[in-house]
Formats: sequence, C-alpha cells, structure tokens
Amino acid sequence: TTKTSVLAVMAQIDAGGYNTVGLKSDGTAKAVGDNRYGQCDVDSWTDIVQVSAGASGGRHTVGLKSDGTVVAVGYNAAGQCDVSDFTDIVQVAAGGSHTVGLTSDGTVVVVGSCGYGRCDVDSWTDIVQVSAGFALTVGLKSDGTVVAAGCGGIEDFGQCDVGDWSDIVQVATYGRHTIGLKSDGT
Repeated sequence: TTKTSVLAVMAQIDAGGYNTVGLKSDGTAKAVGDNRYGQCDVDSWTDIVQVSAGASGGRHTVGLKSDGTVVAVGYNAAGQCDVSDFTDIVQVAAGGSHTVGLTSDGTVVVVGSCGYGRCDVDSWTDIVQVSAGFALTVGLKSDGTVVAAGCGGIEDFGQCDVGDWSDIVQVATYGRHTIGLKSDGT
C-alpha cells in the first residue's frame, strides 16, 4: 500500500530559502534556484509523493517516497540529509539545518543540527502534521493542539508560543514565525 497523508497529496510545491521544488504528477520532482550545494539535484528521483525545500537558511531538499522512505540532496554539514534510516514516514519537512519525518504511528524523527532544541520531539505522540523552520519544529496533534520545539537560545519572537492553540487543522513555520489554520477558517 502507498503510505501517504492528506498533506502528501496536497503538497505539490515548496519554496525554500534558496530553491523551489515541485512534485510532478508522475512521481518525479523538479527543482530550480541556487544549486550551489546540489539542493536542486532531484531529477533522478522517482516514486515521490511529497517534497520539501530547506526553510530559511536551508540548502537541502527532501523527498518522501511512496514506500515511506526518504531521499535528500544538498548541504549536509549538520547531517540534515542523513535520512536513509527514515522508514514508515508519511510526511517530511526540511528546516534550516534539520529534517523532520512524521511516522505512521504519530511519532516524529529528526536528523541534522539539534541546536536550540529543535530536535526535542522524542515525547511527541499523536502527531498528524509537522513543519520545520529555521530553528524550530512544530507538530499538529490529532486533538487540534500544537507543540513546538527549538526556541531555546534564539531570538524569541513568540514562534513557539503555541501551547494554548486549539482547534487547529494545519500548521506552518518558516523562519521565525508559526502559523496555525483553525477549523473555522481563521
């Protein structure tokens, strides 16, 4: 069976800090932009169901394959492209210098730079969507609440102040901000 989430079907294009990546209907990918670190070298990818370009400062690109494994290209100084151990993944998110994978059991895996606490997701459960920004990771829980990791030691703009959010159906983070879409459209 193909392991895809609703988000994987919807996420057909993603803009990163230095490149844009698109998922084609045949399961291949195309990327344009700065290719200094090979972050646009996705032409050989096949069987892809979701793509993500590195957020603010990120110079890597990640692809989720239909079998739940993950591929990555680009800058790998912090190990953000070391995704070969990712299995049973249903969604991916490329951050500034980390990569996040959501597993089918609602837990989260992270590789790359763990500075600022952005990898502190071991206790997360019942997650249905993830997003990765410059120095943070955000997770949407099945009950509509939101969790965040990674604001320790970085300029605090309130990007992790999501503890009282409820009735959320989608989250997004990029540089130093987090956005939540509520079920009523606000």
